Amino acid sequence: MIKKQIFFGGCLLLLAAAGCKPEAPVAPPPLKVRVVTVFPRDVPIYQQWIGTLDGYPNANIRAQVTGYLLKQDYVEGGRVKQGDLLFEIDARPFQAVLDQALAKQEQDEAMVGKTELDVKRYMPLASEHAVSQQELDDAVQSNLMAKAAVVADKAAVESARLNLSFTTIASPVDGIAGRAQAQIGDLLGPGGATLTTVSTVDPIRAYFNINEQFYLAFCQQFTNGAERAAYREEMKLQLILSDGSTYSLPGKWFFTSRQVDVNTGTLQVAGLFPNPDYILRPGQYALVRAKTETRKGALLAPQRAVTELQGAYQVATVDPQNKVHIKTVQVGEQIGPDWLIESGLASGDRVIAEGVQKIKDGMVVEVDAEPFVSAQAAPPAGGRQP
Repeated sequence: MIKKQIFFGGCLLLLAAAGCKPEAPVAPPPLKVRVVTVFPRDVPIYQQWIGTLDGYPNANIRAQVTGYLLKQDYVEGGRVKQGDLLFEIDARPFQAVLDQALAKQEQDEAMVGKTELDVKRYMPLASEHAVSQQELDDAVQSNLMAKAAVVADKAAVESARLNLSFTTIASPVDGIAGRAQAQIGDLLGPGGATLTTVSTVDPIRAYFNINEQFYLAFCQQFTNGAERAAYREEMKLQLILSDGSTYSLPGKWFFTSRQVDVNTGTLQVAGLFPNPDYILRPGQYALVRAKTETRKGALLAPQRAVTELQGAYQVATVDPQNKVHIKTVQVGEQIGPDWLIESGLASGDRVIAEGVQKIKDGMVVEVDAEPFVSAQAAPPAGGRQP
């Protein structure tokens, strides 16, 4: 009885299995992506270079006369004005020399008076033959010699007065005074070591090097030198400090060196930056950035939409039927969050910016109604360093 029931139940299961058909697999929904449509527009191109800040002039202060240092009159590292007193040298020996020169001048001036009186007295006597002509000639020559001595005395007085003035050492420029290299009591003299350095830092110079290729490309943008000079005059420079902050005051192009360095193939360029608060100091390193051109009709694609594979750059576009096409592109400069696309894209192309990692060439996707918007980075990070 039990065997019949088992047999009957197995038949029912076979009949049920024969009557059931498997369900077809459900196709997954299309991958949802967000796109950005590229259109030509005018794009400013920035370049940046590593720069070094330096004052100009950097006045090296030295003693011009020999003497003992008596006093330091400035605060090291402080601001000084042109004419501010920096050091004082013992002036007593130079004052004595000046007094001697003045006394000698007075003696010779008195001699001039005497010889002039002799000439005036001898001239009528010589005409009456009361004195000889030789005596008159001697009196005239003595007067000339006395006058020449006075001229020499005046030069000696001026020299002594000048040496006396050198005992007080003043700043020749406005700027920041450095550390004193001499101590009170040191014997100073011409040709000795630098006492200190005063650097003018408002404005301050930023020196950087540009390569020869960039220089030639820059020159080829203009039809003549006058246009190039006018563009340089209007060019604004930015200074990116070591902490990543941008210096608040723009600079200007100051000069380009006369020659290319044969060892590096670069030209030295200097920019001028206002520095009223003396924030910038000589020796600082910073990035100098400038807008060197405006690219007309440029196409930009978000950096996240561009993938690199073995040195080749690719983007994924979507046609009107939402079909994916992988395109190889040539990229140029980085403009903020975007790449400048030199070739490979056309105006109106829809470039996939979100969902790039999961797509394949030829697959159909669903385009999000909300377009992708790049995060703005202001100011632009600027292009490559030439």
